Amino acid sequence: MTAAVLRKEIHGIIDEIPDSSLPALKPLLTHLADDYWKPVIEPASPEESAMIDKRVREYEKDPSSFVPRRKKANS
Repeated sequence: MTAAVLRKEIHGIIDEIPDSSLPALKPLLTHLADDYWKPVIEPASPEESAMIDKRVREYEKDPSSFVPRRKKANS
């Protein structure tokens, strides 16, 4: 069973749950989805930190030299 099919089936089950039972279900679903909404962000490496520090100093020296990147039409 694909994830899409399983999700559709679970949505159908949720749609059939009586309104009075929904408050009991919410904490479980919130707990299960919690990891999805909290991605793991690794600390920057020493090289990345140095690069970030360098760019911050360049920006602080001359903010007008920085221009926002334009989004591509397909993004």
